[in-house]
Amino acid sequence: KTRGLRSAFAARMQDNKTLFSMINNVLHTDAFYFATSYDLTHTLQRLANTSPEFQDLNLLERADPRFVWNGHLLRDFITQPEASSVNGKVFEWTIISRRSCFRAGARYYVRGIDSEGYAANFVETEQIVQYGGLKASFVQTRGSIPVFWSQRPNLKYKPKPQISKMANHLDGFQRHFDSQAVLYGRQVVLNLINQKGSEKPLEVIFDKMVTSLGNGMIKYIAFDFHKECSRMRWHRLQILLDMVTEMQDEFGYFLVDPDGNVLLSQEGIFRSNCMDCLDRTNVIQSLLARRSLQSQLQRMGVLHSCQKIEEQRDFEKTYKNAWADNADACAKQYAGTGALKTDFTRTGKRTVLGVVMDGWNSTIRYYKNNFSDGFKQDSIDLFLGNYSVDETDWVNPLHDIKDWKFFTLPVIMVVAFSMCIICLVMAGDTWTETLAYVLFWGTASVLTGGLILFNGPDFVDAPRLVQKEKLD
Repeated sequence: KTRGLRSAFAARMQDNKTLFSMINNVLHTDAFYFATSYDLTHTLQRLANTSPEFQDLNLLERADPRFVWNGHLLRDFITQPEASSVNGKVFEWTIISRRSCFRAGARYYVRGIDSEGYAANFVETEQIVQYGGLKASFVQTRGSIPVFWSQRPNLKYKPKPQISKMANHLDGFQRHFDSQAVLYGRQVVLNLINQKGSEKPLEVIFDKMVTSLGNGMIKYIAFDFHKECSRMRWHRLQILLDMVTEMQDEFGYFLVDPDGNVLLSQEGIFRSNCMDCLDRTNVIQSLLARRSLQSQLQRMGVLHSCQKIEEQRDFEKTYKNAWADNADACAKQYAGTGALKTDFTRTGKRTVLGVVMDGWNSTIRYYKNNFSDGFKQDSIDLFLGNYSVDETDWVNPLHDIKDWKFFTLPVIMVVAFSMCIICLVMAGDTWTETLAYVLFWGTASVLTGGLILFNGPDFVDAPRLVQKEKLD
């Protein structure tokens, strides 16, 4: 009996080490920020519309809970204010991206929305510019397509998205946009996914939900980013910008004078999404933000009415790099690598090196999404309290027993492939004998690989603490 207790205690200690490593895994993620003198969780416009009592609260008490990760520890990323100069006038500008801790997780394990209407990978991005006591900001959001869908990893390069057939999509959709309308006002939804192939059903149901909801505060625009910009035709992004120019002018931006008087308010918001809400989304957001910044700088007297930001070479370079860094920060937290297409964000054009780097990052993403994101998801769930350790429960979900396929099939495939190579290098007495051996071991290798792909979900690193498919 004593030996059994010691064994159980040792197992518990080992489990605790694993749980602590999960916490460390999250804490060592790049781009955690907190501030003691500035409320990173609220936009300038929201802060300006608060009461004196609210201003007297400490930062933790008044913080927006959507962006608070474990109290004062904020999972935010911010580019520090850049002292920039245009026409000899020095101003500061900042990009703050606030990633929601509601429905948080890794790329393929958290998609769509939950029953409360919270969207996966929801990020509020605010661009702030300050000059001569004037402060202006422009806010955009991004978030997963707000219906009930999933895209679980299964060893395939691009798993097929699965739309739930049982869930009440319209109810979740309405909950999501009701909360968005309260927070931001009118919504222009920019859906950048492909309108063919595996992504098409998501575009169809998104359009259907907007039509069914019939909310006049929501404007839906579908723009097939990859089709329009194929063959390096990046200038065609101007088509989308031209479509939303009038709406962006109507929404405006937030502006406050040195005395704290609100001169302008932002009356609506652009909500952009692609599949991951990373690469394509960031390109579009940077273009919309540039247009708003130009208007703000002209209003402040930094730019002349006939000048454009693109013509200010030094600042344009700083601007592009800051938005590319913002893209990398968002992508590292959700997908595990820097963003794709940042060569366009940094330089304004696609480059061969950029395409090569995209291929490298895609390969790294494939490995992490299939073989390490389960641990990452568990780390986030434990960190946020989605899973609580019960000291009285000796049954631990970390003890996941794999069946025979997990160990046997990879060994057989490696042995068969090795034998195939050996038979090619060490040829037999006749070519027919060599061919027979190569065909035998090659066939065995291919068949075993096929079985592994067929049973792909059994081989990926899946979350153990919280079963997302049951919650969704």
